[in-house]
Amino acid sequence: MKELDCETRYPILLVHGTGFRDVKGISYWGRIPKALKAHGAAVFFGGQDSWATVEKNADALKHRVSEILEQTGCEKVNIIAHSKGGLEARYLASSLGMGQSIASITMISTPNRGSKTMDVLARLPKVLFRMAGLFVNGWCRLIGDKHPDFCAACFQFTTKWAQAFNESNPDAEGVVYRSYAGAMRSWRSDLWMGWPNIVIGLFEGENDGMVTPESARWTGFQEVWRGVGGRGVSHMDEVDFRRRPLKRGGAVFDIVDCYVKMVCELKTQGL
Repeated sequence: MKELDCETRYPILLVHGTGFRDVKGISYWGRIPKALKAHGAAVFFGGQDSWATVEKNADALKHRVSEILEQTGCEKVNIIAHSKGGLEARYLASSLGMGQSIASITMISTPNRGSKTMDVLARLPKVLFRMAGLFVNGWCRLIGDKHPDFCAACFQFTTKWAQAFNESNPDAEGVVYRSYAGAMRSWRSDLWMGWPNIVIGLFEGENDGMVTPESARWTGFQEVWRGVGGRGVSHMDEVDFRRRPLKRGGAVFDIVDCYVKMVCELKTQGL
């Protein structure tokens, strides 16, 4: 019998972070969408660009939300956003005035307060960013991005930009906000995130390889995922990149369970 503990009143819209796209057959979210559907949730994807600015991607999400509401006949959506996707969701609700169409925004390791590490990197010669941008933007257009802007997107991770963004984008009235963070216990926890974890650790302390819990903390903060044993939870673990539970010393941490729990809570709240 199908479990319906995630059958929320409003559909779930999963909004990815930087550097990835919603590609059919290659889920950014690993096993998470399938698990939520198995528990009764209606799941949709943002489909925004991988390296566009917050503003451009939020505009794309505005059209996506309208499509979902028309398709489902619902009045609102529940947004679950990872990393920069959370900033885009906040901009969508506040600056673009879509708060009336959003029941909740759940942010996973979103850099709401920017990155001190990015502040340091931003001091590098701008020509380096422009050179990288030529390659990244070209590649992103090949894979489907409409408005890639690597340089502008990078500078949207600075603390100065985040402060201005937060002042211009207060929480939208009537929208339930929740936030989560992750933290690696060692650079060895995730070889993909190892070096970023070390560098960010030097400037900012505990982090998931990209974002610190301090930066991710926002309205309705829930918890910091640290997994089990000495491994911790990386930025990629937060979206089930490996498609399997994290095991250490006989203990098991499955990020899928965290998402099922958060959506169950939305249902309990009548959302």
